[in-house]
Amino acid sequence: MDDHNKRVIETALLCAQEPLTVADLSRLFVEDVTTADIDDALVELQRAWDEKGMELVHIATGWRFQSRLSMREYLDRLTPEKPPKYSRAVMETLAIIAYRQPVTRGEIEEIRGVAVSSNVMKQLEDRGWVEVIGHKETVGRPGLYATTKQFLDDLSLTNLQSLPILEDAAPMAAAAQLGQAVMEFDPSATVETVVIEETEEILVIETTEVITEELGEEVEQAEEIEQTEEATPESDEQSDETK
Repeated sequence: MDDHNKRVIETALLCAQEPLTVADLSRLFVEDVTTADIDDALVELQRAWDEKGMELVHIATGWRFQSRLSMREYLDRLTPEKPPKYSRAVMETLAIIAYRQPVTRGEIEEIRGVAVSSNVMKQLEDRGWVEVIGHKETVGRPGLYATTKQFLDDLSLTNLQSLPILEDAAPMAAAAQLGQAVMEFDPSATVETVVIEETEEILVIETTEVITEELGEEVEQAEEIEQTEEATPESDEQSDETK
């Protein structure tokens, strides 16, 4: 693809308010431009922006430009308001859904070892990170929760396979990873972790340090892009974490 057409694609992506797919970009041209040509142009544009403050990324709903995390401290001076904070209960619930989906609310409660308040689920649904995709064929037909494309976009992930592979198979290890990524925890803080073996062994409750950073850059950047949600009231966290 010639330089002019690459410039057209670059301009469209910089001006777009939403991610653009290859199909969207193909509509920029009246002449025959193949999807392979556009794919090659996107890769070349990624390389061209390697040393700049912006980067071109491929996410679940298409391609977009976004600021690099290294630019955050400078951009924060223009927008002093802090990104929204979410309670540990919210982030643990989100992590369980992300790694175990589709999952019912009762199954989430069984894994966490505490009841999940309606307010927690409402926050995740209002944020556009989880949704009910069906109902489990059992007594009461409880809703099955799964993550959305918005969740993938906000974390700059292409698909669920892009989630970090857990060294610990425990579901709550995922909660620690995702929770640390979004909330500004004290590094010395601890979180109660419920470990569930795949065998018929009983639940083992242990305390682990909140030190993971697997998704830190992605979520920090996501919250840098969208700072529209209000902070979670402390009371929600306290009530949800009280056994």
